[in-house]
Amino acid sequence: MTDFGGAKIAILRGDNVLTLQRDDRPDIPYPGEWDLPGGGRERDETPIQTATRELLEELNVRLDPNKIIYSAEELADNDSQERVHFFMARWDDLFDDGIILGDEGLRWCWMPTPDFLSRKDVVKPLRGRLRRALKVRAF
Repeated sequence: MTDFGGAKIAILRGDNVLTLQRDDRPDIPYPGEWDLPGGGRERDETPIQTATRELLEELNVRLDPNKIIYSAEELADNDSQERVHFFMARWDDLFDDGIILGDEGLRWCWMPTPDFLSRKDVVKPLRGRLRRALKVRAF
């Protein structure tokens, strides 16, 4: 496995994607924008371990790896050569009552996927990653 900086996951339920709004602080990237669960790698985690841990920390959701339908490794969208991982899961039976916002973020919601792909207040690199994943895994 190559070295990587982090992992994100798009969880799809019907025509919606699970999103969270980032804290609105000037000291973080993309303050106040809509994001997907995930984040930076800790120690010697694998990409799926990173996505699993972050999803649990951010939204109290335990990832079922059998729900993952897409995985890709890409260059981060900065000037470094850092690699990032992007996962997509189809999880139509994920219920809202278990989703609880953790210590990061302002709120969460199921956002219509077309809205996520077109909004200006979404973390821009994630729009492209999700768009590419959806092309590969057309439903």
